[in-house]
Amino acid sequence: MHAVIAALSNPRREVKRLMATANGVARLKEAGLAIPAAFEETGPRQLDHLLGFDTVHQGVALEVAPLPPRPLESLADARLVVCLDQVTDPHNVGAVMRSAVAFGADALITTGRHAPVETGVLAKAASGALDVLPLIEVQNLARALETLRTLGFTRIGLDSEADEPIDDAMTGTRIALVLGAEGKGLRKLTRETCDSLARLPTTGAIGSLNVSNAAVLALYLARKHLGGAPSTQDA
Repeated sequence: MHAVIAALSNPRREVKRLMATANGVARLKEAGLAIPAAFEETGPRQLDHLLGFDTVHQGVALEVAPLPPRPLESLADARLVVCLDQVTDPHNVGAVMRSAVAFGADALITTGRHAPVETGVLAKAASGALDVLPLIEVQNLARALETLRTLGFTRIGLDSEADEPIDDAMTGTRIALVLGAEGKGLRKLTRETCDSLARLPTTGAIGSLNVSNAAVLALYLARKHLGGAPSTQDA
């Protein structure tokens, strides 16, 4: 329900079709939302057939168009961004987006290839963050990191084998956290383009974390370093 509410609340989001049960409509109205013109009332069984019987839909299904693309130049006033290097799992990317919103990040940057497309799975995993956090898709991450350098960002690549603790890598007033896919991690050119490679302060026998868990810790430390309120970017 969070994903649907966020999408309907986003003026940049084009709604194609809303299907909902009577209870689903009541929940949306309780959230203060106007029911769009492209609305079809339906029953729980029809939604089960449409979405799959193992899908938890809470009586609502929403079909939308992808959000318009955003350029890197829209980050002129940003202070904290997250870059994902070919992270393909939509559950992980959605979880990262949710954490990024929680810690006041200004955008998520992903690669055009080897990254999840904007689907219901991603939207549900992000729990509304997909319509709150600007998502910027780039064709060349290394080139995008160079652009972030010109904008004054310190680019920190997370690597569980790095010598430098992430606390020591936090410098400057603008931070770009760069995380790679589980297993292969950051690609060679991505690593070379970062200002530093840093590790999270783990102490147990397992030194590496799931990418979404690593993002939570890195975002917390980055927000602690930057201090103050996050910048306000238009969602």
